[in-house]
Amino acid sequence: MSIKLPSIRTVASRAGVSTATVSNVLNARRSVAPELVARVEQAVAELGYIADGSAARLRSRKSSVTGVMVPDIANPFYGAFVSVLEGTARHDGYDLLVVSSGGDPTQETARLKALITWRPAGIIVVPCDDTLAGRTIARAAGVPIVVADRIPADPDFDIVAVDNRQMAAAVTFHLLERGHRHILVAAHSLAVSSVQERGTGIRAAAATVPGAEVEILEMGRSIQESRQRIIARLRQAPRPTAVFTLNNLLTLGALGALTECRLKVPDDIALVGFDDEEWMRVVTPPLTAVRQPIQQMAHAAWERLMARVDGDTSPPQQFRLPCTIEIRESTSRLKDVPQLADLAVS
Repeated sequence: MSIKLPSIRTVASRAGVSTATVSNVLNARRSVAPELVARVEQAVAELGYIADGSAARLRSRKSSVTGVMVPDIANPFYGAFVSVLEGTARHDGYDLLVVSSGGDPTQETARLKALITWRPAGIIVVPCDDTLAGRTIARAAGVPIVVADRIPADPDFDIVAVDNRQMAAAVTFHLLERGHRHILVAAHSLAVSSVQERGTGIRAAAATVPGAEVEILEMGRSIQESRQRIIARLRQAPRPTAVFTLNNLLTLGALGALTECRLKVPDDIALVGFDDEEWMRVVTPPLTAVRQPIQQMAHAAWERLMARVDGDTSPPQQFRLPCTIEIRESTSRLKDVPQLADLAVS
């Protein structure tokens, strides 16, 4: 049995006013006598009236809806990113529609199509990979798009990301200074530009120290898959002295792998990861981690999107934000290793 929602006419009848007065009260467009405002608000509350937002958008020819698409809403990194965007959108008078592509380019295209059917003012996208599968659809629809976190090969979009190369090099220097010469780098996919940039920074840093070796291995997207692949590698010789994971889920997978292999952090092996989270500070030992500026990234993406919505037609821009390293006990110094002097990425 369907439930019929009350209409604006029902509200007007209950309040004893015209539909125009109800509309003016709900949209605060004109001065309405306080007693009429009170009657309308009471009628709205009693009837549980909900305004028809789609109809209002059609009448005004202006959308109050924006969208965001991420690879995995269950990932705490993207959850935090969306949370900041939602608050910012609400502050600016927009509703935010959230969809997840599940890391699948086919679903990315389908979900982008679904967002566009809502006629949003604009969309922020964290792509699955560098192709941004739905880019043709977005262009045809004329919907402004800002890309965040990842860097698609197509240069026709505004991009907000972090300085992956610099921060990955800084982490590698930290491990080298602590005496590590064999570093295992766990990446979820080597086909993603942000991972490739981090790999470039890692290799450049390692190249400055004679005998330093890095292995960059693809571990898959899930915690369980990465756990099994890291276990397989740790059971081979020579065993690395440090593991550097390139996202938060891989860090969880690495912890599980080290536990199963009965390796203690940092006595037997060091561990450092991208994406600093609260749990990394409370485990024993606390984990060294890269803190990405999620709030600043979300604000920068939103500001760029609003500029496009407001008619900015300047060439696409790319913004790179700095990260920080939170150094904790999981990367303590190896014993009997000489200090490194004046390391620099060439």
